[in-house]
Parts: sequence; structure tokens; C-alpha cells
Amino acid sequence: MNDRVPSPPRALARLQLHAGFTLDDAAAQVDYYADLGVSHLYASPLFTARPGSNHGYDVIDYHRVNPELGGEPALQRLVQALRARGMGLVLDIVPNHMFAGPGNAWWMDVLCHGRASAYAGYFDIDWRSPDPLVRGHVLLPILGKPYAQALRDGDVRLGHEGGNYVLRVHDNPLPLAPPSIEALRRAGEPSRVLSAHDATREAGFGQLHALLEQQHYRLALWKLANDMIDYRRFFDINELVGLRMDRTRVFEDSHALVFRLYAEGLIDGLRVDHVDGLADPHRYCRQLRHRLRRLQRQRPAGAPRGPAYLVVEKILAEGERLRPDWRMDGTTGYEFMDQVGALMHDGAGEAMLTELWQAISGERADFATVARAARRQILVDSFEAELDRTARALFDAARADVSTRDVSLPAIRRVLVELLVHFPVYRTYAGGLGRDAVDEAVFQQAYARARHHVRIEDRELLAEVAAWLGGQAPRGLPPGRVRQARERAMRIFQQATSPMAAKAVEDTACYRYGRLLSRNEVGADPGHLALDIPTFHALCAERARDYPHNLLATATHDHKRGEDARARLAVLSQAAVVPHWASTVERWRERNGHLRTAIDGAPAPSPADEYMLYQTLLGAWPLTLAPDDREGLEAFRARVAQWQRKALREAKRRSRWSRPNEPYEDACDAFLTAMLAPAHGFAGELHAFVQRIAAAGAANSLVQTALRLTTPGVPDTYQGTECWDFSLVDPDNRSPVDFDARRAGLAGAASWDTLLSGWRDGRLKQRLIRELLQLRARHPAVFARGSYTALAVETAEGTPSDRVLAFQRQLDGSAIIIVVLRHTGGVLLDTSSPSWNARATHALLPTGSHLRGMAAGRYRNVLGTAELSLPQESDPSAWLMPLPVAVLEPLGS
Repeated sequence: MNDRVPSPPRALARLQLHAGFTLDDAAAQVDYYADLGVSHLYASPLFTARPGSNHGYDVIDYHRVNPELGGEPALQRLVQALRARGMGLVLDIVPNHMFAGPGNAWWMDVLCHGRASAYAGYFDIDWRSPDPLVRGHVLLPILGKPYAQALRDGDVRLGHEGGNYVLRVHDNPLPLAPPSIEALRRAGEPSRVLSAHDATREAGFGQLHALLEQQHYRLALWKLANDMIDYRRFFDINELVGLRMDRTRVFEDSHALVFRLYAEGLIDGLRVDHVDGLADPHRYCRQLRHRLRRLQRQRPAGAPRGPAYLVVEKILAEGERLRPDWRMDGTTGYEFMDQVGALMHDGAGEAMLTELWQAISGERADFATVARAARRQILVDSFEAELDRTARALFDAARADVSTRDVSLPAIRRVLVELLVHFPVYRTYAGGLGRDAVDEAVFQQAYARARHHVRIEDRELLAEVAAWLGGQAPRGLPPGRVRQARERAMRIFQQATSPMAAKAVEDTACYRYGRLLSRNEVGADPGHLALDIPTFHALCAERARDYPHNLLATATHDHKRGEDARARLAVLSQAAVVPHWASTVERWRERNGHLRTAIDGAPAPSPADEYMLYQTLLGAWPLTLAPDDREGLEAFRARVAQWQRKALREAKRRSRWSRPNEPYEDACDAFLTAMLAPAHGFAGELHAFVQRIAAAGAANSLVQTALRLTTPGVPDTYQGTECWDFSLVDPDNRSPVDFDARRAGLAGAASWDTLLSGWRDGRLKQRLIRELLQLRARHPAVFARGSYTALAVETAEGTPSDRVLAFQRQLDGSAIIIVVLRHTGGVLLDTSSPSWNARATHALLPTGSHLRGMAAGRYRNVLGTAELSLPQESDPSAWLMPLPVAVLEPLGS
């Protein structure tokens, strides 16, 4: 059985596990995924999480498989089912943070014992707060009202439960320090003690306040978190506290279960969540690889014998590459999602789309400018405490050296802000030896940009700060306070840049800039609309050389809109379609103008918000939804309304999470409701425009899917997306999957013609995935280790085609040839199917077009029945029927 489980994986299927979809529910789908052609399931975190968690990223206990998922016995049953089908399991792990609340014994111990806790060093807590009230304590910004009012209203009260005293804050328990408990026990009967500490009475208020002052934490109003929080968070989420994974004890304790499960053969690989949040990702990744390698010999005979499959969640900026010395198999594939998405867009429509966005929104700024403004705002709105902590660390570094003791904290803060605003990547990785050449280039770019924006008198300090942050190797300094201060400042700075960038770009700028929302995705740059074929080829060849097992994703639990919604919206970028879209939007805006209302003297929704709403409606409209289906229309409206409220708050223009502008949000919701009301008639117009571009969008989807399954890397299919995926941002993209329908679709033996005629039900996409995954199973070595060679597609005149992308995967004389056709909107506009005929193909491919460079031989098209000889039959138009994708497999293989 060991030989049947591939290592590394051949193809993954991502499942989101929670109390409503447990490990046993996952086991029930093993046969379906095996029949589809998947080699490994890829599970969301399995550690015990906050009760009721629907995602598992809020871990409370690293030592147990979550009982809500069925616990370890259910995990064993799942693995038994997987092994029976020759499959494996890859597990998502969360080393960066834990849930900071009840159920987390480590965190509760810190709150109970403070710095004396055995777990105080587990969490990234700054015990040196400049605020005397907080210094040496943990700030807990969990009160819904100001401190004094919360006490007087009884929101904070003393309780006696199970023979022990506890503090209750909004019914959540908090521990008391042992000396406080002893003093309360000596004070008399519990009833008298509780009465004496009843803060709803004046005497009790003083007693309860005095008791709270004796604790190792300080309760505070939730709004103070961004200004005062003294522990590192996951982004700006107060309930998720950062871990000191750079400490060996923390690493071993938090990974003990992972290592045991791997040694026992219950898991075969790991996906590391938010690796950039760690103090030293390089050290962590190498340490993880080393520990798992040592455990390989302990694995049972039924488990894969090769190295563990390890990928990291890492956002790579344009031109940035994963460091090879991390010893990872690759990333989770956001960069591929960006690349293949951009390939589906047409640069010829960019100028027109930009003009349309600017004309409607009135906003002239490009995305880079919008992102910089968002960074500047985020630093103040969400990360004031992190900015202050970083500035103080740099100030300590300055004061530690007599030559820089005249530097002021405000000046450091000013130059730090400009560095953060202009930082071109999520983070750097300088260590004791300072910055390497890659980080130095990044830093010099940020430094050059920041220098143009700092005060003239601060430029010298900017250079000093750049040196303190790794420009000079800390290990080159004599051991002592200066060296320690520089290393601490560098660590804090590097851990701060990633969440600030993510919050500013992904969660703010992407909700503000609305030129074309199909490019507003995690890991993408909305300022770059399209990607040409030669660049895509170069990126694929590079991946084949450097990271052949990198994960390839087009949908994730974090995506902002489904892969097929993005593919449909990409049609709007095509030059033949933009004019239709522009005139349609203008008509819609005029038609719906009377539905807008005025809030604070401005229209609701704003022009920008209205335009992004139209795009969202267009991308997410289900293929099977009729405009007179009242029940279906209401379900669709509810989904979009949920997205809209989140989008308005994330944009932080007229509303935000910390200060919701409910009148504006309600007005936008009313606009959406009135617009989709059947009597208004707009739903019919929306449906009609969806039908105009739906076939072209489906063609894009088929091409995107084929490239995910055939280019270098390990394809990942997110749950449910083997059929059409028009989901929106979470929680919509984590909705339950109808596995019964998918099993039924897979079990059918419908012909390609039948699938094409009923393409709206999603079975066409599912069949494409099955055929290509089965192809990977027949040729595992070709796809795992084979070369990637771009094939030239030329017209009769010898000029390259910009519509056809072709390449060859080859190993030891065996070759698979893939040809796809893009930018088909001009032909498929107003058609009822993504199918092709000779006339449509020749409209995009001139007569006499031919393919050069492919391996000679007899082939069959996996996605049809055609057989051909190469290089004699080299006209790709003959293969690209009835689909915009052809995959040629050698006959006899």
C-alpha cells in the first residue's frame, strides 16, 4: 500500500472542517475524491479550537484533535479510509497564534500568574509598556463600556464556582491571582464576599476595583486595543495572541501532536499558516523540516516513505520568490492564482476600464496610490500600538548607543511611518548577520521612496534606522545592550510589516479600488490587469525548475470571490466587450438613480460603491437563477447584502468595523433590496447581461482549470469548486457543499455533447477536472518531474498568436501537450454555450495557424475522441473543438 500513496502529493482537495462537517463526514467523501482523481485530502486545522469555531484558526489546545470534529478516533477512521484508496492527508497548522480566551489553559495560566507563569514566555507579550497602569500586566480590551461604567453596570463581577473564586466579564470567566483568592477565602463566607464586591453599590465598587488592581491583567474598553494593546495579535484581532515560536520550548510543545501524528502515519504533510507572522520563518521552516525528517523512519509501512510535503502560506509580491534555504516544497499558491487570473484578462481593455472607473467614481488615483493611503490610515486606525512598540524598540536601540542618544522618539516614529507606508513586500528576513542581498534590495527601494517623503531634517535619521533594521549585522556588534536592542527592534519591525501590509492592501485598498474586481484578490495586484503569454510561460518554467511541487490554487477559504466569478468578470476586460459593459452600467445607474438616498448630504451608495456592487452582482449571479424566481432571488440578495456590508466596513470610507455607519449601510442595503425586487425589473436586465457573457466566462473557467491541473505544481481543488463557483468572500465561500449532487454528476457517463448542452449545471467543469486528474494519475512522473516547454503557435505569416497558449510536459520521451484558447469574448458574446465549431475557432485563429516544437508521435485528445499525428497535423484549431482546451496524450500510454 505504501507504493500507492504518492509523495509528494499528486493532487489535493481542500476541506473545511467544523462541527457541521466533521472528520467522519470527510471520511464519507473519500471515495468521491478518489474517483475524481485526488491523491490527498487537505484539511483545515484539526487542533482543539474555540468552541463553535467554523474554521479552526483559533486554537486553544495544541495537544488534542478537536473533539467537535470527532477527536483522534475520527481522525484514525478518516486515515483508514484514505489508505484504503491509496490516498494521504495534508494538515493545515497554525503556529503563529492562539485564541486568547477561555479554554486556552496556557493563556489562562498567564493571566493567573503573570510573568511568573510557566507559559509567560510562550506568548509575544510586551511587559514593558510605557503606561505605568499597564506595565508588567496584560491589557485585556474586552469591555463593551468604559471601565468604571462596566463595573457599575455589573458587566464585571466576582463569582464563586466549584468552590473557587473567579472573575466574570460578560459571563466569560477570568482567573484571579492565587494571593487574591487566598485573601477572599479568609474574608468570610462566599455570600458575604460576593456582596462586598458587588460593584453596582458604591462600597462594592471600590472593593471590586481594588481586587482588579491586584491582578496580572488590566481590563479596558475594547476601543483602546489598537492604541494600547501590549501583546502581538494576528492582524488586528484582539482574540488571537501571537506565539514566540522562535523559542525551542514553545516550538516543541505546540508541535508535539503534529510530530506524533506524522510519526504514526496519520498525516503526510503540512500547510503552515501565516508564516510571515513568525519572528524567524527561515529558522522555523528548517527546524520543522529537520524534525519531520528525523521521524520518517518511525512511520508505518502503509504511509508514504518520502519526505513530508511542506508548504507555507506566503504572499509573494511581484518579482519576489520563496527563499530556497527555507527547505519548503513551495507556497500555498496565491501567486499562481494571480498569474493565471491575469492571463485571463485582456490588456487591450485596460485603458477603457480605467477611464470608466475614473468617470463613475470620480477617483483618479491608481491602485498603488490607493494602497499607500490605506497603509497610512491603517497605521493609525488599527496598528497604533504596534507602531508605538516598533518605534520604542528603535528608540531603545538609539539610546543604547551613546552616539545616537540625541535621537527623539517622535522623530523615529515619523521615519518609521514612511518606511512602512512605502514597503514594497510583506516583510524582510534579516537575522543576526543582517540583511542578505534580496532584503537589501527591498529595503533600498523602501528607503528611496521614504526619503522623498520624510522631513529634510529626518533624512539622516532615516539612514540610521535603516542601518538598525539589519543594514548593519547585529552580530558584528559586541555582545551587550546595543546588540540586544538592535536585534529586538529588527524582530519587532519584521513581524509588524506583514499584518500591516495585509490589512492595508487585502482588507482596505482592495475594497476601495474598483476598476475590475476580478483582479482584487489575495496575492494579486489590482493595478496590474493582465499578463502576456511569454511572461506566463517564463513563470511556469521557473516554477518547474525551482518549486515543482508548489501548490496551485484558484480558490481558497480566503478568496474574495469564487474562481468562476472572477473568470466571468475577466470577460469585461476584453476590448470587444468593454463598450457593451460601459453603456450597460450607465443605463443601470440612470435606471436605479431614484433608489439612492442621501446620507449626511452624500448619495448612498456612493458612485464607487454602486459600481462595485454591479460588478459583484454580475460575477456572483448563479447560472441557474431565473429573474422571476422569488425564493432564489431572495437567497441571492441575502448573500450579496452580507458581502456588501463587509465590503463597506473593510473599505473604511463611509463605515468601518470599529465605528459602523449603520444609516449608510442600511441605505445601501435598501438600494440593493429595491433594485432586485422582481417588480423593479432590474433583475431581468442583470440576468440578460449575465447571459451575454456567461459562455465566455465559462470558457475562461475551463482554461483556468486546465492550467491549474497541468502546469508545474500540485493542483489544489477547494471544496465544491469542481463545479461552478460563484461564491463571495467568507463566510459565503465556506458554505456547505452538496456532495450528493457532485457524486451523482461524477457517476454519470454523459457524453461531451450532453455535458456541453447542459453546461450550466457544472458537470462540464467537473468532467474536465476528473479527466485531467486521471491523466495525472496515469503519468505521475511527467507531471511531478517533467520539464515545461513553451510551444510556439504561429499564423501562416509566421507571427505569434496572442490568443493561444501551448506547452509541453515531457519526461524520458513521454510528452503531454496542452493547448488553450483565451480572450474568446468577441466570439462567445451572446452565445448560449462555451462550445466551439470551426467557424468560431477560425475567427480567433487565422487559417494556416500551426504549432511548432512539440514531440512527434500519435496522440489522442483526452477531452474528446480525436486522434492525430504530430507534427503533420499541427493546426491547433482542429483540436480546440468543442472546448477551448485540448490536452494531448500519447497513444498507447
